Amino acid sequence: MKKYLLTLAAMAGLMVPAGAVDRVTHDPNAVNTETILHVWSWNFPTITAHMQQIADAGYTMIQTSPVQTCFNPQGTSKRIFGQRPDGVYEGWFFYYQPLDWKVGNHIVGTKEEMQVMLDEAKKHGIRVIVDVLPNHTSFSTDSVAPEYYKAVGGRKKMFHTKGLTPVKNYSDRYQCTLQGCGGLPDVNTENPRMQAYYMNFVNELLAMGVRGFRYDTAKHIGVHSDPTDKEAGVKVNDFWDVATGRKAARGVKLALPMDSLFVYGEVLQDRGVPEKEYADYFGMTASGYGWNLCQALEKHSAKGIDLVSWHHGVAPEYLTTWVESHDTYCNGNETAGISDEMIRCGWVFLTARQNGTPLFFNRPAGSTRSNYYGNNVLGERGNDEFFHPEVVAVNKFRAAMAGEKEDLQFSDSGELMLVNRGNKGAAVVNIATTSRALDLATSLPAGEYFDQVYGQPFVVENGRLKGVCKGATTYILNAK
Repeated sequence: MKKYLLTLAAMAGLMVPAGAVDRVTHDPNAVNTETILHVWSWNFPTITAHMQQIADAGYTMIQTSPVQTCFNPQGTSKRIFGQRPDGVYEGWFFYYQPLDWKVGNHIVGTKEEMQVMLDEAKKHGIRVIVDVLPNHTSFSTDSVAPEYYKAVGGRKKMFHTKGLTPVKNYSDRYQCTLQGCGGLPDVNTENPRMQAYYMNFVNELLAMGVRGFRYDTAKHIGVHSDPTDKEAGVKVNDFWDVATGRKAARGVKLALPMDSLFVYGEVLQDRGVPEKEYADYFGMTASGYGWNLCQALEKHSAKGIDLVSWHHGVAPEYLTTWVESHDTYCNGNETAGISDEMIRCGWVFLTARQNGTPLFFNRPAGSTRSNYYGNNVLGERGNDEFFHPEVVAVNKFRAAMAGEKEDLQFSDSGELMLVNRGNKGAAVVNIATTSRALDLATSLPAGEYFDQVYGQPFVVENGRLKGVCKGATTYILNAK
């Protein structure tokens, strides 16, 4: 497997020694510097109009919602979530139901609008990642485009033998990879004709200027060690070999080298998932770490919660991290009750750290803890949190700390968290609701410091950082 290991240093903002780097063995000198803004449910014109603001906020990448043709029930409005009087649901989840692999849909906009957005991103030095989901189609199999069915060899060739049977046990790798995730029909991703059709779409996006992908439900597409669909004549699970450019499908191959792209998979952590085998292909999501971090935010204390370990079998420099994702906010609403202030605290702590590539989920505009969907309009930008001064400060701090190793400190109560980065800077986070006195070890040189956002004074004496921290507030300190 060593021959397949890819060096992702250039695209992940890593500072690593020369030579091959695998995604399982952690390099303690690796330092990630990039940040992703998830422009969730923004349409292309909205993204374009705010590109300067995104760049000024210090993000280096944006992740769009799915851009392929998707399910659109007749008469559906553009509400993020809702139900019509006739019982038909409306919402964001429709673009997670592919009908065809063509660019453009009723939520994000047209191919032409996407090209304008990509050109604007390039002007600002921002790379665009697209959310893709080859694992399944829409629930409405009759709505799948005839061209897609024809391309794969007909309706019978589209799905795995048991692809229309919902998964009951997600720890069973046969069910997990060959049956319907969430009831969505499971595509036969090992069909070479499907692979070629899908890769033409990927290459079209690359030609337009896309420079990365987030693979939705990645753990539901099998790797070599997983069971194969023998009834369909499948001998090897080779979708990921094709998707990452190791082999061609019917003469179609990934148009750009993998080491020029930022690619990660939604491999949510669970029992029996072959994380290390997936890591041979791409980076992964640190879902377990996000869950732990949110537990601390909800309790307003990290006491008894391990926020040092990344809780993953993959090296942290190849993890995509988050405080919350669109799934934890909108799908199960697990994180929707956490205040914006606490999410911000979590973001500063996460982003100040040495490793992981953090993704900031932009909540809907006007959202509150009792009205999760706020203004409830698909296509519009979300709330103001993505450019809050504390968020901007830590995004820029992260870039400035290139090459600096981390040291994490926590108060005995677990309410104060300190991320030291060598002797160059530090991020202070108070997740208590009221003010707390800070007195924690640091490598910052002795002297007086002032926070980058509020001008709050701190002092370093005898290797201790001291000061007063307001509740639910963060502070960024840079050495002079």
